[in-house]
Amino acid sequence: MIEQENIVLSISYDGTNFRGWQAQKVPPVRSVESVLVKAIEKVANHSIQLICAGRTDAGVHARNQVVNFFTTSERTDYSWIRGINTNLPDDCGVNAVYRAPLDFHARYSAQGRFYQYVICNKPYRSVIDRFYTTHINYPLDVNVMQLAANDLVGEHDFNAFRSSECQAPTSIREIFSINLHQDGDYIYIDVHGNAFLHHMVRNIVGVLLKVGSGKAPTTYAKMVLESLDRKQGGVTAPASGLFLDHIDYDWSVLTTKADG
Repeated sequence: MIEQENIVLSISYDGTNFRGWQAQKVPPVRSVESVLVKAIEKVANHSIQLICAGRTDAGVHARNQVVNFFTTSERTDYSWIRGINTNLPDDCGVNAVYRAPLDFHARYSAQGRFYQYVICNKPYRSVIDRFYTTHINYPLDVNVMQLAANDLVGEHDFNAFRSSECQAPTSIREIFSINLHQDGDYIYIDVHGNAFLHHMVRNIVGVLLKVGSGKAPTTYAKMVLESLDRKQGGVTAPASGLFLDHIDYDWSVLTTKADG
């Protein structure tokens, strides 16, 4: 046994067949948290409490979600990664492991979060990408969508962009940037901010889709923002196109432990 260590994992998952991040015992559902905790505990050989950088909804994917837990079990990086991945289903996996100071917290130590939303914009749906994009069969104007998105950058009250189920005590958030680009039939919306409310990114995309379709002016996003009223916004965009891409930290405080 060793002194307590704070282990940090970067993980990825395909959210298609998960009922979101959070474990729910009544009724029991298949969540990312539940399968990950079970796999970690098999390797650690003791129960753990798992902390994540940001919970994701059912159907939302993650490329580099970050979690941490405390352990007194001594394992090499290779043993943590190989052991946990062996006990995980094919749609969830560990990318990397780090050792952190005891005061590191996957959620509260985060300096920013980066989401990407992917739209397949062509007349006919793509069978291959159906779980990883949102299909829009009418033309979208990326340039006017970008103009509308620019009005959301900065620190604002995003009450009009959160779901009715959101339990955050404040709706003040800061968006660092929203950048759109198109590559063939695919439109990518990159949203970088300090933190996000429940359904916030998907509601932003819903507003931008209305602008891009020509059904609303480029000032629509600003109008919705200033209204503070969720009812003034567009339809919440589907979960399938959303990826939690990565989390910002002071990575200099994290280290890896080489296998001997």
